[in-house]
Amino acid sequence: MKKSQLFILAAIAGFTAGAQAQIVVKSAPVQPYIIGSGNIVEKDGLGNCLRSSNYSTDLIKSVLTEKGVPVGVECGEIKEEPKAAAPVAAAPVAPVAPAAAAPAAQKVSLPADAVFAYDKADLTDQGKSGLAKFAADAKTLTQLEVVIAVGHADRIGSPAYNQKLSEKRAAAVKGFLVSQGIPANKVYTEGKGETQPVTGKTCEKLGAENGKNKKLVDCLAADRRVELEAVGSK
Repeated sequence: MKKSQLFILAAIAGFTAGAQAQIVVKSAPVQPYIIGSGNIVEKDGLGNCLRSSNYSTDLIKSVLTEKGVPVGVECGEIKEEPKAAAPVAAAPVAPVAPAAAAPAAQKVSLPADAVFAYDKADLTDQGKSGLAKFAADAKTLTQLEVVIAVGHADRIGSPAYNQKLSEKRAAAVKGFLVSQGIPANKVYTEGKGETQPVTGKTCEKLGAENGKNKKLVDCLAADRRVELEAVGSK
């Protein structure tokens, strides 16, 4: 039986939807899948919904789409509850084997400051070391479906500048993974700019909002990251 593995480098670091119909979800604090602009669920080249690091069976049942159904139903991971119908005489049918439960995902992570310095898109030696291990783990998969690299930036600077910086960081990670033997057509990159900070309110009221404020720059280190995720089976 195949066993799926999910490798996530949340600190150092979805294929865009294919020809299938777009799935639009309602806003929620936590989403089980990677969400793009317009609250659209991102998919890989095969049309599969790309799982986020928050993925769980409870979330895919509780988060609803604009159609009012669980997002897991539209992504084909769970079946919609059938509506009650009038009883009819049941014809004999052959027994159907129950669907196999989705195997648990295996996650790994490295420190948030392992990859990028302030205002830089160059990988540090520590970041390269972590990515080399990630690539080695990904290559042990019998079938590597996709590697997703999502770049982020801190809030210092203009939104437009930070968007480009986050894209450069994701591209730098892709380039290194390809040098480690990961097929380029398996690596999807995306930049989120400064829109998804992880520092929350911990870095508020620290003085001037610029790169000369070392206290602020150090506090926002966790936001300068690329989230990396590999999906495959073994």
